[in-house]
Amino acid sequence: MTILSEKRPTTPDVEPDVTIDVAHLEHLLLGRWAEVRREAREFLRDPRLHRDESLPMAAHRERVLEQLRILAREGDVLRAFPSRLGGADDHGGSLARFEEVITADPSLQIKAGVQWGLFASAILHLGTEDHHDRLLPGAMSVDVPGAFAMTETGHGSDVASIGTTATYDPDTEEFVLHTPFRAAWKDYLGNAALHGTAAVVFAQLITARRGEQPVNHGVHGFYVPIRDPQTGQFLPGVGGEDDGLKGGLNGIDNGRLHFDHVRVPRRELLNRYGDVAADGTYSSPIASPGRRFFTMLGTLVQGRVSLDGAAVNAAKIGLTVAVTYGNQRRQFAGPGNDEVVLLDYAEHQRRLLPRLAHTYAAAFAHERLLQAFDGVFSGASDTDEDRENLETIAAALKPSSTWLALDVLQASREACGGQGFMAENRMTGLRADMDVYVTFEGDNTVLLQLVAKRLLADFAAHFKDADTGAMARYMAGRAADAALHRTPLARVVQTLADGGDVRRSVGHLRDAETQRELLTDRVETMVEELAQAVRPAQKAPRDVAADIINENQHAMIEAARAHADLLLWEGFTAGLAKVEDEGTKQVLTWLRDLFGLTVIERNLAWYLIHGRLSAGRARSVSSYVERLLRRLRPHAQDLVDAFGLAPEHVRAEIATGVEAQRQDEAREYYRRLRASGAMPVPEKSLSPERRRA
Repeated sequence: MTILSEKRPTTPDVEPDVTIDVAHLEHLLLGRWAEVRREAREFLRDPRLHRDESLPMAAHRERVLEQLRILAREGDVLRAFPSRLGGADDHGGSLARFEEVITADPSLQIKAGVQWGLFASAILHLGTEDHHDRLLPGAMSVDVPGAFAMTETGHGSDVASIGTTATYDPDTEEFVLHTPFRAAWKDYLGNAALHGTAAVVFAQLITARRGEQPVNHGVHGFYVPIRDPQTGQFLPGVGGEDDGLKGGLNGIDNGRLHFDHVRVPRRELLNRYGDVAADGTYSSPIASPGRRFFTMLGTLVQGRVSLDGAAVNAAKIGLTVAVTYGNQRRQFAGPGNDEVVLLDYAEHQRRLLPRLAHTYAAAFAHERLLQAFDGVFSGASDTDEDRENLETIAAALKPSSTWLALDVLQASREACGGQGFMAENRMTGLRADMDVYVTFEGDNTVLLQLVAKRLLADFAAHFKDADTGAMARYMAGRAADAALHRTPLARVVQTLADGGDVRRSVGHLRDAETQRELLTDRVETMVEELAQAVRPAQKAPRDVAADIINENQHAMIEAARAHADLLLWEGFTAGLAKVEDEGTKQVLTWLRDLFGLTVIERNLAWYLIHGRLSAGRARSVSSYVERLLRRLRPHAQDLVDAFGLAPEHVRAEIATGVEAQRQDEAREYYRRLRASGAMPVPEKSLSPERRRA
């Protein structure tokens, strides 16, 4: 994205000889699947795939359906499916390509996600070869638009407690699918309101041999036709309604479904992990019901992975617009005759550059997540531990990136003033569409609780074989360590080491190992304190244990957030290690430091309370952040240019150079006016006598 005037302003306290190799950095950011992403971006330049901001909801929905069919015909969207069915068995490449669709229209990205990432993928991962051969071709081609009917009005993230039942009838070898009450209606389902002709429906699988007590085997998936493909009318026993106008993503026909004793043939149970014989006998390769449930849901983790990547891409769009505009728009008189470029203002830098650093961290962390996902689903590294790690990292990063996208888009909108509020500049629409990303594929707060539980489980596993004495000695040592940090002694040591010299404090904080230690120590300390707080729950009655966990819920969320921050910093640092160009490495090191120190600055109260930083070093955090902002300011445009987004991807008028043209026109007008001698003089420059004249 070329700036037409003053692309690289200079400011004090910068390194003028340091430059970025933008092409090298762009390639690095594109990651392992760089060519796949480039091909997708080239395809997504096509205006047929772009959102038309002027369309009402009904027309938007029909446009997105047609765009989905264009993707099926021309968009190489089937990479994750088996090669024998026309796919490429390329799981990582499939998500890398899919994440780029958000540049065209988030509604298209999510509708594609419903069709191929949820509906078709449920058939692929939960079904067997028979299901693949019979059902996948229609799902892959969009001959059968499908819904993913898991969420219920009364149970969103708590999938294990859904109310819909599928009771097996051995006389007819059918399941009777039923919605017993209103709260059990399937809700918020893409393709359910209008377009879907089938759905994968999740229900409590119930079997009973004659004369025996019914047994609930937990949640399983069933392939269920829901509409007549010719008339579009619901099939007998199936009902539903349109969710109507939403706060965003109105190109998707979200709706509700319910079932009144709908009979589903036994073969339509997606039975990879649980099967029912003709006589009603249930069997599963996984004995534990809990482990079976999480294994089935774990196969669908790709939704969280792809939302993480798409959210990072949305943040990139917002920052590309805001930084480009900030490098061109002038406001308020500065030295000489010119007004000042917005990005030269310190507060504007504070508003945008830390978010730019966070976005880079999120991009590098996502690349590591995507490679872990590909390793598991390709079978290259598919142990139980690998899957558990993938699920935990996805549960940590998806909340972080989706909240980041909302924050970046809001800040970018404000940074562009009234222009940012215009629909033609996309940020209000993007932010509205991104809002629900924090809720679906797992509510962010619920996902962070899952992360916290894993952190606690890992902490407990560390002491699994330790005797009581060893555990007591460890805790005594930690208590002594905590006592040391919470007394003035540690802070005095830091103060003496720095000798009152801010430069020494800064030198300490910009060291990568120091940042790693501070971020890691915060996570470990929070988990240890949390483990001690919830330890009484292990032997308490169930209701008391629930109260103990509930009392510490906020601490769980904060520990998980701290863990996500550490994952982002480590991802950034790993990406930084791959940079070959020295100038690029220097700028990215400053950017990584800005991210790490901004996280520490945001949590200074914790570091001071826990004695990890002296008052002097705490003050130096903010002073060094300000210095980094000044160093990074001349490189801001290169850093967003390295995202590699073409004008057809950004589609914001104020990021096209039009603002620079307006500013140049205005500056030229005043230059000529001054040169002509006809420039009016300001009233305040007149003498008192002349003012009275």
